[in-house]
Formats: sequence, C-alpha cells, structure tokens
Amino acid sequence: MELRQLQYFLKVAKKQHVTQASEELHIAQSAVSRQIHQLEEELGVSLFVQRGRNLQLTSAGKLFLGRVEGIMSELERAVREVQEFLDPAKGEIRIGFPHSLGISLLPTVVAGFRRIYPEVKFRFRQGTYKSLIRDVIEREIDLAFISPLPERHDRVIGELLLTEELFAILPAGHPLANQSEIRLDELSEEPFVLFSEAYSLRSIVLSACERAGFRPRIEFEGEETDTIRGLVAAGMGVSLLPEMALSETSALEPVKLRVTEPAVTRTVGIIRRSGEALPPVAEGFRRYLNDYFRSRSVVK
Repeated sequence: MELRQLQYFLKVAKKQHVTQASEELHIAQSAVSRQIHQLEEELGVSLFVQRGRNLQLTSAGKLFLGRVEGIMSELERAVREVQEFLDPAKGEIRIGFPHSLGISLLPTVVAGFRRIYPEVKFRFRQGTYKSLIRDVIEREIDLAFISPLPERHDRVIGELLLTEELFAILPAGHPLANQSEIRLDELSEEPFVLFSEAYSLRSIVLSACERAGFRPRIEFEGEETDTIRGLVAAGMGVSLLPEMALSETSALEPVKLRVTEPAVTRTVGIIRRSGEALPPVAEGFRRYLNDYFRSRSVVK
C-alpha cells in the first residue's frame, strides 16, 4: 500500500468523481482509477460503488475513510513538526477563539507576534466554549483562547491571561442611560438580550443576575456581539458585554455603564492538550502571550 494510493482515495471520496479528483490532483484519470483499483485488490474489498455519474463509498469504504483521514492527519502533523523543529520561525500555528476575542485581542497579539516572526503562518478557527475544548482535544487546533478559563479538565491545561470587566449596556433613551454606573438589580425588570446557550458569556450573565437576586427575562438571543449590541441599541432590551466587545463603534451604539454590585468579570486564558508538548512554533506563541499580558499587568 502506497501513500499516493491513500491520497488518491481521499480525493475521490471527497469529490465522488474520478474525473474531478484527477483534475485537482493534476494527473491522468486513468492513473487515479488504476491506483484505486490496486488499493481495492490489496484490501480485498470494493471501496466505491457507481451511482449514476458519481461514486459513493461502500460501507467498507466509509470505515476505511475514517482511518485514512486519521493517518493522513497524523502524517501532516509529523511533517509540520519536523519542519518547525528545523526552523520554528517559519511554522504554522493553529489556534481557536470565541467571537468576542476576535474583535480586538486576537488581531492585536497576532500582529505583534508577526512583527517578530514575519514568516509564521496562522490558521484560525472560531468556536464556542465547548467546541474549542473539543477541537484542542481532537488535535484540530494546537491552542485556543477561551473564556472562562476552565478550572479543571482532564484533557486540557490552561493559563490565565487576563481578567476582564463586563459592562451593562442600555439603549440611549433608557431612563438609566445618563448614569455612569449601575447596580445590576436595577435591571431586574428589564428584558434581556443574551447569547444563546452554547456561549459561556450567557452563563456568566445568568450567574451575576442570580447573585443580584433575580432571574433575567430573556427576550432575544444572538450568537455575535455585534448582534447583541445592535438589538440593545435598537431598544430591544439590555445586556452585559465584556469591555473588548465594546471597543469598536458603529452607527447604532448602546450606552455603556459600569456595574458596581455585583462586579461582573470573566477570565480569559489559553488552553492546550495536557500531557503533550506543543509544536515549537506554537510553544513560542504561548510564551509570547504570557509575556505580552504580564508586561501589561492586565492579569488581576
């Protein structure tokens, strides 16, 4: 069994068509067909079945596909690690982040790191709290910014980068909008605009409201900070957002008020797989992040 046979198999499985696969591989269609046939003979099983003009995986083909994808992923990782070992200043960093950290924090630290190592490449993946942890565990990414930082986890470890304050946001015409600060219980009768259940900011806000002695009445849900801000600014309700999510301005802006009782914060950290060394270039970025935030004294 040869590596190119596995590569051809993956491409045909993805395209479900030998001609299209051969075009992307820049080789003759007959060469692809021959290699697939040889692979099937060696395995003693059909991997594809003809369905009209397309090829579909057989049950054995689907089983084989899952294993081959894992093998090729590990091979790609091995090649990348060797290349980074030879020159970590030219590697690739695969990093995940939640939307609220992609507005200003991620671009800032990546730009700073690239000024030092201009040839390092980044591959980004946006996700929710649970999906980012899963992607780290499953080796889809090397590192992930995350909030809140998990206190304990069997398969990932993390480091605190900063603690960030959350602010109340209100429509400009709200009776309390001219104040500089607010107690959270002053919003107990207001409709709230919150993130959906997949997002950690929702649980942070719900916990803060519980400490303030009430359960918020949720009337609108969203998955982007810009959506939350826009709905509040349009008078649909009130909400709480981290300071970083309020750093940019738009035509429709809510009023921002500091919450004095209870103080509402979130932790932001970086996680990686436990018990496993990072690729050299990713380890360099992790150290850069710790130095960056430590030098700015933002960890409280």
